[in-house]
Amino acid sequence: MDPLTQGALGASLAQGAARREAMGLATLAGVLGGMAPDLDVLIRDGEDPLLFLEYHRQFSHSLIFIPIGAALVAVALHAVLGRRRGWSLKRVYCFCLLGYATHALLDACTSYGTQLLWPFSDARFAWNNVSIIDPLVTLPLLLLITASLRTGRALFARLALLWTLTYLGLGGVTARNAAEAEGYRLAASRGHDAVRVEAKPSFGNILLWKTVYRAGDHYYVDAVRLGFPVRIYEGDSIAALDLARDFPWLDAGSLQARDVERFRWFSMGYLARDPERRDRIIDLRYSLLPNEIRPLWGIVLDETAQYTEHVAYETRRDADPATWRRFWSMLRGLPPERS
Repeated sequence: MDPLTQGALGASLAQGAARREAMGLATLAGVLGGMAPDLDVLIRDGEDPLLFLEYHRQFSHSLIFIPIGAALVAVALHAVLGRRRGWSLKRVYCFCLLGYATHALLDACTSYGTQLLWPFSDARFAWNNVSIIDPLVTLPLLLLITASLRTGRALFARLALLWTLTYLGLGGVTARNAAEAEGYRLAASRGHDAVRVEAKPSFGNILLWKTVYRAGDHYYVDAVRLGFPVRIYEGDSIAALDLARDFPWLDAGSLQARDVERFRWFSMGYLARDPERRDRIIDLRYSLLPNEIRPLWGIVLDETAQYTEHVAYETRRDADPATWRRFWSMLRGLPPERS
């Protein structure tokens, strides 16, 4: 999730284990420990645009790396502030450990994918409980950890943890399962035998969900707004990526072909050729409007590129006011717009 939420959750667990006199240290160490794993975004290579995709949410997010990552944060914090303030390294480490331990598990609740079992497996865990940004997680966390810091009472931090677990568990899991069930019903109504429907929360909420399933050689993308009544916003379909059909010129041994497979792994297989740009391969998992195929990122291939040249990586953040109006209309559960 976003760094603010990660830091707040790390602080809440550290505060929940702290006594009144150590609440300030617990807050600082918990925040830093909770945010530190995302320093892996600094691992980049100007000549290899996909390198950061391989390392983000990799070793620094592995469960086995938690005590190591926490130790690095604790040593740095103790060196900068701990000695001067008389903090013991052991106490600093314990609070950093609690903060660091929350990060990967919270990230795995999103749909991006987190390598919890690295180096034993490169599987990407994505439980699809919550959006990468959700104010209903972040704002209560911030209010409660602030109350805990100001009063010195761990009770508020424990309430923050309880709220987060309740939202992710009862809200996210229950809502996700309901959205997936609607996705299966929609697929059946079309005569499709969907092997698997995945539901992913849309931006900032757990009411409006994006559903994706594959039938034959096509992906189908729709939106489900939970509530009374449930609203279905039927969306787009697109042919799944077929390199032999879509990029017949691509040499299987070239660096671009290897990059496609790296991007396939990162995207968990949800790939298609962009209908708007025939040289681009897109990740279907993300779009602002959950019933559309307007990806936030993709890779661009070049038929004239050298055998040892990488693909290009592109992102798109071009939502206009009309798109936001449609999003809010769907989030409110209004009837689908007529085309």
